[in-house]
Amino acid sequence: MDFLSSMKDTTGLLKTYSPRSVLLEPLLLRWVSGFLHAVLLLVLFCLWVGNKVRGDNGSGVVTKSLKCKPVLFCSLALSLLNLVLLLLSGFSWYYESGWSENDQLVSLVGLLLATVSWGTLSICLHRCSNHERTKSPFLLRLWFVLYLAVSCYSLVVDIVMYKKDETIPVHLLVYDVVSFSAALLLSYVAFFKKARGSSNGVLEEPLLNGDSSVGATLYSRAGILSLFTFSWMSPLIETGNKKALDLEDVPELHDSDSVVRLAPNFRSMLESSDGGGVTTFKLLKALFFSSHWEILVTALLAFIYSIASYVGPALIDTFVQYLNGRRQYSNEGYVLVITFFLAKLLECLAKRHWYFRLQKIGIRMRSCLVAMIYEKGLTLSCHSKKGRTSGEIINLMTVDAERVGSFCWYMHDTWLLLLQVGLAMWLLYRSLGLASIAALVATVLVMLVNIPFGKMQERFQEKLMEAKDNRMKSTSEILRNMRILKLQGWEMKFLSKIFDLRTCEEGWLKKYVYNSAVISFVFWGAPTLVSVSTFGACILLGIPLESGKTLSAIAILSTLRQPIFYLPETISMVVQTKVSLDRIASYLCQDNLQPDVVERLPKGSSDISVEVINSTLSWDVSSASPTLKDINLKVFLGMKVAVCGTVGSGKSSLLSSILGEVPKISGSLKVFGTKGYVAQSPWIQSGTIEENILFGKTMERERYEKVVEACSLSKDLEVLSFGDQTVIGERGINLSGGQKQRIQIARALYQDADIYLFDDPFSAVDAHTGSHLFKEVLLGLLSSKSVIYVTHQLEFLPSADLILVMKHGRISQAGRYNDILNSGTDFMELIGAHQEALAVVGSLDANSVSEKSALGEEDNGVGRDVIDSEGKQESQDLKNDKSDSSGEPNRQLVQEEEREKGSVSLDVYWKYITLAYGGALVPFILLAQVMFQLLQIGSNYWMAWGTPVSKDVEAHVNLSTLMIVYVALAVGSCFCILVRATLLVTAGYKTATELFHKMHRCIFRSPMSFFDSTPSGRIMNRASTDQSAVDLDIPSQFSSLAVTAIQVIGIIGVMSQVSWLVFLVFIPVVAASIWYQRYYIAAARELSRLDGVCKAPLIQHFAETISGSTTIRSFNQESRFRGDNMRLSDAYSRPKFYLAGAVEWLCFRLDMLSSFTFAFSLVFLISIPTGMIDPSLAGLAVTYGLNLSTQQAWLMWGLCNLENKIISVERILQYASVPSEPPLVIDTNRPEKSWPSHGDVDICNLQVRYAAHMPLVLRGITCTFKGGLRTGIVGRTGSGKSTLIQTLFRIVEPSSGEIRIDGVNILTIGLHDLRLRLSIIPQDPTMFEGTVRSNLDPLEEYTDDQIWEALDKCQLGDEVRKKEHKLDSSVSENGENWSMGQRQLVCLGRVLLKRSKILVLDEATASVDTSTDNLIQKTLREHFSDCTVITIAHRISSVIDSDMVLLLSNGIIEEYDSPVRLLEDKSSSLAKLVAEYTSRSSSSSD
Repeated sequence: MDFLSSMKDTTGLLKTYSPRSVLLEPLLLRWVSGFLHAVLLLVLFCLWVGNKVRGDNGSGVVTKSLKCKPVLFCSLALSLLNLVLLLLSGFSWYYESGWSENDQLVSLVGLLLATVSWGTLSICLHRCSNHERTKSPFLLRLWFVLYLAVSCYSLVVDIVMYKKDETIPVHLLVYDVVSFSAALLLSYVAFFKKARGSSNGVLEEPLLNGDSSVGATLYSRAGILSLFTFSWMSPLIETGNKKALDLEDVPELHDSDSVVRLAPNFRSMLESSDGGGVTTFKLLKALFFSSHWEILVTALLAFIYSIASYVGPALIDTFVQYLNGRRQYSNEGYVLVITFFLAKLLECLAKRHWYFRLQKIGIRMRSCLVAMIYEKGLTLSCHSKKGRTSGEIINLMTVDAERVGSFCWYMHDTWLLLLQVGLAMWLLYRSLGLASIAALVATVLVMLVNIPFGKMQERFQEKLMEAKDNRMKSTSEILRNMRILKLQGWEMKFLSKIFDLRTCEEGWLKKYVYNSAVISFVFWGAPTLVSVSTFGACILLGIPLESGKTLSAIAILSTLRQPIFYLPETISMVVQTKVSLDRIASYLCQDNLQPDVVERLPKGSSDISVEVINSTLSWDVSSASPTLKDINLKVFLGMKVAVCGTVGSGKSSLLSSILGEVPKISGSLKVFGTKGYVAQSPWIQSGTIEENILFGKTMERERYEKVVEACSLSKDLEVLSFGDQTVIGERGINLSGGQKQRIQIARALYQDADIYLFDDPFSAVDAHTGSHLFKEVLLGLLSSKSVIYVTHQLEFLPSADLILVMKHGRISQAGRYNDILNSGTDFMELIGAHQEALAVVGSLDANSVSEKSALGEEDNGVGRDVIDSEGKQESQDLKNDKSDSSGEPNRQLVQEEEREKGSVSLDVYWKYITLAYGGALVPFILLAQVMFQLLQIGSNYWMAWGTPVSKDVEAHVNLSTLMIVYVALAVGSCFCILVRATLLVTAGYKTATELFHKMHRCIFRSPMSFFDSTPSGRIMNRASTDQSAVDLDIPSQFSSLAVTAIQVIGIIGVMSQVSWLVFLVFIPVVAASIWYQRYYIAAARELSRLDGVCKAPLIQHFAETISGSTTIRSFNQESRFRGDNMRLSDAYSRPKFYLAGAVEWLCFRLDMLSSFTFAFSLVFLISIPTGMIDPSLAGLAVTYGLNLSTQQAWLMWGLCNLENKIISVERILQYASVPSEPPLVIDTNRPEKSWPSHGDVDICNLQVRYAAHMPLVLRGITCTFKGGLRTGIVGRTGSGKSTLIQTLFRIVEPSSGEIRIDGVNILTIGLHDLRLRLSIIPQDPTMFEGTVRSNLDPLEEYTDDQIWEALDKCQLGDEVRKKEHKLDSSVSENGENWSMGQRQLVCLGRVLLKRSKILVLDEATASVDTSTDNLIQKTLREHFSDCTVITIAHRISSVIDSDMVLLLSNGIIEEYDSPVRLLEDKSSSLAKLVAEYTSRSSSSSD
């Protein structure tokens, strides 16, 4: 061998040199070098001990300052170089000379000392990176000088020998050059480079263990031994054994792993790439450089692991020959045992730290990507948003970023495979000669077979992700609008839509998993195929097969099994990661909002607040018809500008353009000062009311109280159990529409902006509150501010300094109220509609004295008597309510997410296993794996037994019989794998399908209270992440556990054939392993659960940010929200990081136990006298024993990992057992088809609360809505109006009392029988993604003619006919391509199609102008004249022409009578409301 020859030449020079040339002897240089490195170790040890004695818990023996990276790199490079030379020298020496030359020992010891000393110095430098001292260790500097002298002298010797024409080994020359260069650099840095803020060098004292400084963690302050053994995890695991871990128990991440530090660097790397958009390559490059140091370290560890893993197989032949009596030197057996053990030890250490650091890299990469995706969501243009729904964007974070993080497990597998195949072929060539070529060819063929499967896997993966995106998009939309679906009785129809989307997804999932099964079959059979090819080639080429060489080849191919086996998974992961990176890069390439749409200038630089000159803007730049055309506007400081116009005229778009949301085509927009924005649809964050109002600002109590009072929130806060500390549910679910709007106004006021933009906020509140808000807010607190407000309530126009009338995207009129009143027709049309509504009120008021109630004396009795009784009962109800409240402690509506504690119930495992076909496939899967293992052991035993131990021993069978039986056993084992793989994916696929359907059926059938108290992020997390785990991960986890358990049993069986004494060690080792596993699992289980629980807030915050991005940008709060996202991201990463540490903590200890078991077995084997045991059988035991530590660790890790993964099943089953609503249909009590025929609604002593721990909202209401009459319900915001309607539809079940419709108690019939017979136009106009047709008729019950007729009646027919696809015109997510008013008209169209006998209007005209409101009222009067119409409205004109008016206050009836009678009594609340409305409206008409 060339390398060994060079080593021999080097040592041989000793014999040719004279005594005078002793200084030129290389052996002397090796002695000196080894001694010098031993001194370095001593120096480091002395420094460490010295600091321990001083009690200094400082920064370490040496620390890294600004210039220390070169030192660290040099140290690591020298350690690596010495390690490579050590391994090569050791292998060469053994194979050529059998470790018999003492001269070589000197070189090996020197290289070993150099490797260890430089490695120790590297660790010191790396671990103590955050501490700096002013004093450099003198001993280290002295050592650097000596090292420079020795390396310089070695180089001089090389030069002298070269001039004397002596042969210089190349590797020694390279080594001396590198050493000298490194010594120069180290000396220069130590003496001339200054540390930051000091005059000393970069290498500083003192101690190895870091002090707990700011930001220090369990990991960052661990010592070297603690790092090696993962003992730094012990305190957390111990805590986990004492109590169930909570997030507060989990330490923070170190700064280097926190996204707060990583994200800015990642962003700068991404942006520093050559211009253009983000590409997949740029993204990959940025990800690499964000963790390049860790990636290089893991590459080194993977290299060391690969080398060490082949030491055992390479020595098996020697071991068998030793047992057969061939001894090359004394104590050879013990040397072999020590070598086996040290190789396993090195393999274990390298593997554990390799795996841990890979997971660390994965956490970093995921955090960086989540931060970038979130940041993009804050700046995405509206046009880009239309192409990507919130569900798709959330999927990028929950699935794609996670997958990129998971890819880190596989990042080194491609080059490692080449390295391991190369090592395996080299070792096979040494044992079997040219037959190794056959092994190489077979290996390459197996890899090539995977190419078509890999391509199919990529295509299936892409389609699977597309289908998943579509499903999650629909799921997200449905969860947002579940209340509407339940009111309409559509939830089961939309559930079938989800099932249809899942069916499409399942089609691709099925192809994906069955393709995976084929790949699994190919690669489980690959080692067998390679073995057959190799041994077949030996027979054909006449190469003698000996048992030692055969077993060595089997062991080598068994070691090669893992990289080949994981090749398909690696290819699949590469494919999946590429798809995910492509998707993320595509998203990051989307257009941002144009930064130059609005020129932002500071306040005071001009007397103008907003200036718009000749601006044309459009939501869709490519559209031929711009949204806003030729806009000219100038708003001076302190001006109040009102914007009015019909539905769809461009009012909201005008405000959006001032915010910079609408792309600009031409013109200029200038804004002077900060902005405050109140959206038309309230955007409320999850959190307390106080947090929503403060919105990131510090609390100033005086200003806060003023804002709360001005927004009429004081009384609301008094009613709420927790006041302003009440936690608001997702999207403000536990607040009324008016409360949400007033909180939103309060948020804007508290920001104290210079310019305020109000998008019709008064439409969501009642008339009295609207007047109060206008007076106290616009004319009060904001009297000195510039305000632009959109309104449909014309009574607010006269107070404006400037009125803009919008029509078809243009400002058709502009001026003060009186100036534009007679200057054009557009404003007059709006005024005319307003006066028409006012006339209705006026006529009733004028005729109230002479006109009698249409209901007569009897009805009067019903109304007034009820009022009297309610008045008497009110105080009693309040007392009852208080006692109810005090009976149990009040709880917030939204609670912390429930998580199981303790071990996962065996019932969860049992349900999972038996869900598919009752568990019938499980025994066959296990049987197939057992048969595979038996056939594998049988085939290997056959080869060991059938081949002779040495050439001079006769074989037991001839070669043809040997190969025929071996091939038959191999084919049988491959068939068993095919059966197992097919049955496994079949069972896994069926189970995933069943769990999905079970959970979704239960969620869709759960009561509305479940959705009120459960943020959608929690449901989405289960439908996305947990479902993905069930689809793809958990079946393979069960399989891996079963396979490993059977393999461990097989190994024990083979080893016990050698001697039963193995059990003397194995039994206590197994007991210790089980103890470790149980000790570890308590903490790991809770960390895994926390991992799941911490993900939901991150998703929820992301979803809220996307929906409220306009509001966030308008207040310039992007940086705060980025910070919140980073905080939540780190909270999600913490359990992941420490879970990774816990897993490696366990695996390291299990590996150590297995290694000692293996070493004991080897010692036992070499202690038996020769001839007492069959060397072939002993060799087979060693072959299997090599895998014992790996398999045992895999078994325990598999048990723990399965318990962690099965939590996904536990979480799905948790939501698959949510209590359901009452039945949709009760077959034994179905109402007649014509029900309700009259529409009478009788309410008797109705009491309602939203949850058992919450106060009563309706307190004993009793009244009757006569059939065919129009009843208006009015009352202050929060008085219980919407609750009454929800109870009518049984969205909320009454606590007591009953409601009868035409004599039928609605509590005794099915929910669908009730809800499908009633109609409602809800408070929040909702449209779903799809088409116009699917929005009007989701149940597909009506013809196109009927749909067109309904569209014409609701004034949308012409608008839809203008669209290219007519009824099939697309509707985007949430109907965002339709204005708020148009969405309300679509809701009107739905009830016109349905034509129910009872119609409910829940503030149905709040979002439309007065003219459109009049149209809706006219349409309803015309088409629902014989129906019972119940109207909740804030506009007096909408309810005043009703036959009856019900006035609610704090959940009780204050007044209930005809409007004429109520108006007669000037002291009635209704009369006061009408008087206020009339006076306010009259002033606008004058």
